[in-house]
Amino acid sequence: MTRPLARVLALLELLQSGGVRTVAELAERLEVDERTVRRYVAHLVDLDLPVESVRGRYGGYRLAPGHRMPPLMLTDEEALAALFGLAAAQRAGLSAASATAGETAAAKIRRVLPPRLAHRLDALLSALSFTAAPAAPAAAPDPEALLTVADAVRHRRPLAFRYTPATGPAREPTATRTADRTTERTVRPYGLVLHAGRWYLTGWDTGADAERLFRLDRLAAPRPLPGTFDPPAGPDPAERVLRALATAPHRHRVRLRVRADAGLIRSRLPAGLALVGGPDAEGWSDVELRVAELDWLPGVLAALDRPFTIVEPAGLRVLVAELAERLAAAARPD
Repeated sequence: MTRPLARVLALLELLQSGGVRTVAELAERLEVDERTVRRYVAHLVDLDLPVESVRGRYGGYRLAPGHRMPPLMLTDEEALAALFGLAAAQRAGLSAASATAGETAAAKIRRVLPPRLAHRLDALLSALSFTAAPAAPAAAPDPEALLTVADAVRHRRPLAFRYTPATGPAREPTATRTADRTTERTVRPYGLVLHAGRWYLTGWDTGADAERLFRLDRLAAPRPLPGTFDPPAGPDPAERVLRALATAPHRHRVRLRVRADAGLIRSRLPAGLALVGGPDAEGWSDVELRVAELDWLPGVLAALDRPFTIVEPAGLRVLVAELAERLAAAARPD
């Protein structure tokens, strides 16, 4: 948007807030001279906006009494996309100026939304945590389901929904089967987390009598239940999701000892994949991973450029030794 156009729109925003605005006040707010203010007003009049000139000691400009700007017509999905995009942009670490612009834009959108939708979107933004940027686009949850879950998280209400796991039968024998692998769940929701492009709900599954992690794109027909609950003390929802992903059952369990601090190790390993403890007094950290394949790990360990030992499995030692031989061979002269 060009700067003059942005200032014309800023002038309209000031006039919409009500009352008479003096030329001097508008010039100060827009950081232009009074002659430029009058030119901007002429632009608004050319657009058939009813800007009136008020004469006298306290004169200036105002919108015609009784005039209302057309409401911003957004569907629930459009409003959700707009506000979530602004929140994600702020989370990405934009400049202070861009962050301020994002906050004012979000405030303007909220101001013209129906109260019901505004409250639901506020619930989503207050319930949401972030972990890592997405590696690739992933399946998005149904917007209505997302807003319903967020509202339950914010107000600490139990939640019922249908859930379909990725593969295999439902693991909890007490869950009520509805169709195929889909089960009926009752959960005390702790938090919503966006991790690596996927939406997760973490909470206490009352049927399994255990804490569980649910992907929102596999969740259907959520509905709040009567009553409220107190969330447990301990890790925040983002940490709970990362820990659940890191301890999920996979083909290989990997245990390492790495002479490096936890921050460096986590920066080289995918979030939600490694549990890191330490370092101890000698600078060694314990690392545990559960992975489907081992072939990518030797290169990652080499890139760490820190001393490490492999506790288990033995197959990883073989792969690291083979990589070392290839690197040594590549370094020898022809």
